[in-house]
Amino acid sequence: MSKFRISVLMLMILITLIGLTGCKGEETEIKKLKDLEFTVVEDADLPGELKELIDEKKEKPFRLTYSNKDNLYIVVGYGKKNSGGYSIAVDELYLTSNAIYIDTNLVGPSQDDMVVQGITYPYVVVKIEFMEKRVVFE
Repeated sequence: MSKFRISVLMLMILITLIGLTGCKGEETEIKKLKDLEFTVVEDADLPGELKELIDEKKEKPFRLTYSNKDNLYIVVGYGKKNSGGYSIAVDELYLTSNAIYIDTNLVGPSQDDMVVQGITYPYVVVKIEFMEKRVVFE
């Protein structure tokens, strides 16, 4: 009976070792293929449907994408602010093998700036050539 138990134990160890060597962790390094050219789109040039979506979401921070047959619009909003003078920097916009990555940064007014007092909703809309890729907001 003990030979049987030893055989079962050895078999279980072997199966466990095979299972563990077959596991492969997902690659976490993001390999940039290229930086993407983009245009920052002004409010007056936004498609009507996109403008409506932005107006619905602008009270709170948001991220969204919108596409038509030619272009992909990537929008990052920073929600309600109590003054003007904010700008948004697009730090990176690049392509990887499976996604488009965008990194933006809200830049507030400096102490010396004369700013409009009132509610503002800073957001940026960038337009790129249409691609069938998911967008990752960093």
